[in-house]
Amino acid sequence: MEWILTGTEQPPDWFIELVKKYVPTTGGNFAAQLFWQRGIQDQEKLAAFINYQIYQPADVWEFGQEMNLAVQRLITAGKTGEKIVIWGDFDADGITSTAVLWDGLGEFFQQHRQLSYYIPNRLIESHGLNQPGIDNLAAQGCKLIITCDTGSTNISEIIYAQSLGIDIIVTDHHTLPPERPPVVAIINPRYLAKEHPLYHLSGVAVAYKLVEALYISLPDIPEHPLTDLLDLVAVGLIADLVQLSGDCRYLAQLGIQQLHTDFKKIPSARRRPGVGKLLELCQKSGDRPTDISFGLGPRINAVSRIHGDASFCIELLTSRDMQRCQQLAEETELANSRRKSLQKDVQVQVTKKLSQLDLSTTSVIVLEDPQWAGGVLGLVAGQIAQETGRPTILLSTEAKENKTDSSPSLARGSARSINSVDLYQLVQEQAHLLHRFGGHPFAAGLSLLVENIPLFTAAINQKLRQSLGGINLTPTVQADLVVTVADLGKDLFLELKLLEPCGMGNPIPKLLIKNCWFENSWHKNQEDLKGNKIQYIKTDFNIRDNSTNNPFPGIWWGHYKEELPIGRCDCIAEIDFNSFKNRYEIRLIAVRPNTESELKTKNSALILDWRNQENLTELTSEKSLLIMQDCPTNWDNLRLWVKQSLNQRKQLVIAWRKPHNLTPKDIWLTLLGISKYLSRKNQPVTHVQLLEKLGISDQTLYLGFQALKYLGFIIQRQDNHLQIIWDSTYHYQPADHVINKFLAAVREEQFQRDYFFHVPLSIIVAMIGK
Repeated sequence: MEWILTGTEQPPDWFIELVKKYVPTTGGNFAAQLFWQRGIQDQEKLAAFINYQIYQPADVWEFGQEMNLAVQRLITAGKTGEKIVIWGDFDADGITSTAVLWDGLGEFFQQHRQLSYYIPNRLIESHGLNQPGIDNLAAQGCKLIITCDTGSTNISEIIYAQSLGIDIIVTDHHTLPPERPPVVAIINPRYLAKEHPLYHLSGVAVAYKLVEALYISLPDIPEHPLTDLLDLVAVGLIADLVQLSGDCRYLAQLGIQQLHTDFKKIPSARRRPGVGKLLELCQKSGDRPTDISFGLGPRINAVSRIHGDASFCIELLTSRDMQRCQQLAEETELANSRRKSLQKDVQVQVTKKLSQLDLSTTSVIVLEDPQWAGGVLGLVAGQIAQETGRPTILLSTEAKENKTDSSPSLARGSARSINSVDLYQLVQEQAHLLHRFGGHPFAAGLSLLVENIPLFTAAINQKLRQSLGGINLTPTVQADLVVTVADLGKDLFLELKLLEPCGMGNPIPKLLIKNCWFENSWHKNQEDLKGNKIQYIKTDFNIRDNSTNNPFPGIWWGHYKEELPIGRCDCIAEIDFNSFKNRYEIRLIAVRPNTESELKTKNSALILDWRNQENLTELTSEKSLLIMQDCPTNWDNLRLWVKQSLNQRKQLVIAWRKPHNLTPKDIWLTLLGISKYLSRKNQPVTHVQLLEKLGISDQTLYLGFQALKYLGFIIQRQDNHLQIIWDSTYHYQPADHVINKFLAAVREEQFQRDYFFHVPLSIIVAMIGK
């Protein structure tokens, strides 16, 4: 993992004073540095960024004729009483988009009679329109479908709907088709210029803009203000990880304020009791973007990941029935607990499969398994992509025993990208091998025939290798500011809060804390609402350094306390306020031994990574360290060393070098040559001498001896030595099969050594605990 520190250029004093006006109780230095780094370098830009009240949002009619066409078609539907169906999506952006249209259009059309909604089942259907769903809506008399957060590229389904007499209005923000689809209207900000303030709107914000246009066109009809929808808009915007600039930032700021205002009311007075209850269950208050990204968003997403059908989420977000909302919120919370356990299960299995891959020759990771829960594959793919620095595609295949017909087996899964690799473009170029595909440059869903997986894997790996250019596939983590433990607390939190809401293009500030150490660490399994343990782990700790005698609390999600280094280290973290515990704390992102002090303290991480270091003289003189210099060929070998280090109370150091292997054939010829020489000279040899000369393991050397016996050699043990003798009376037997066995074993060993040289330390730490 490569650590990168963003440029530390100091802003001028006049700019620091400007920032300080917004947080007069603090120094303003840290926030000023971040604003300066992120290109906000004058008074006007700073004011518009911080204060949404002076921001001028774009006009809804910037969408041009498409918005006019959509509004006119809706007005016509209202006059003729046609049945309208909102076709949503099952993720948080799609669910909130549907809820916004359900509430917003519900001001103009009678809900459940003229207006209804349809959410595809994540585990049975895929994103977007599909023919069986359209057939179902046609049978119910639907004459107009309004998509949200989906539909732009569903050309064949749109044509099919038209053949059944159904018109379609698309509201979406995903990739556009080459030509305008044959719809009544398509409202998609990707038709606008990239610099346009509406360009980065997510699905929920596009849906909101359609409702806004209807409010402007028919101002006398609505009973509730348009702004009632803004809390839902904020949830979808932040959960979908779109770039929070322009109108996206403005809408998110307004929506978070409304979310928190509604939460502060007594439960019976809340406009959205379901959202309020969900915030209570995840111990949030709705005043922070992280309350959505770590609280509401994952919970809404969890419903479809676990149940497939997420339709009840619309009721959860829009109903005023307190009892019903409480029941649905608790169901949602339990689904999220189940999601965490499933995610951990799949993550462990994926990590094991990953150990079989040679990452040095793998540009795109593609793994499959019939047992994997499809609903969590995107989450695990994202984790693996972060750890390895490689785009990752995880597929759940249909087990043959589960199939009841002779149709071809389909694999369904999710893809996540990293390091500026446009995954959408990469996968789309292999469209001829796919069944379905859709998404963003950094996240996508796909399905394909199981038999096409090897060809697909080879093709995208070859394509990425050809197009890599200067793209670095080393996993990275970036820090924005260098701080001390003394800097942590309320003042720093208030300064950094000026940058909220954070998202793509304006990430949550990452803090580098150097030469620190951890105390009072402990971990525990989380529990669900019913008191059952969830496999997901959280570690609590205190962090210290030399800047203060006061420790500062923190948490590390998904990690055990043993993974925290013992002694001095560097870490990257985010600062947060825990409203449930009423305290400021850090959220640990990454940690590593402090390179300046790891030898002096005689304490360090669970494992020190000194692979391929040139000078190990100082390291090997440390009696508190157990040095592993031979590259392992399997996990059990590595676990034995870890066990030995724990028994001896020594720190394990992995210090093997990059393997410089002879070819398997050359190794065989070397063994054969040595054997002939030793036989001719009648000279003994030790096991260790042979192993060092050949660079192979005991088990593989045994296979080599078996092959030598087929060629007439006799291997005898004398005390601690081996005597290799040529039997001149031996009748030669064909030895190709045993020689090939030896060659295969050498190849496998070399593959494993190369893997263990490149495998990230985070995966080693995860695997040795299994």
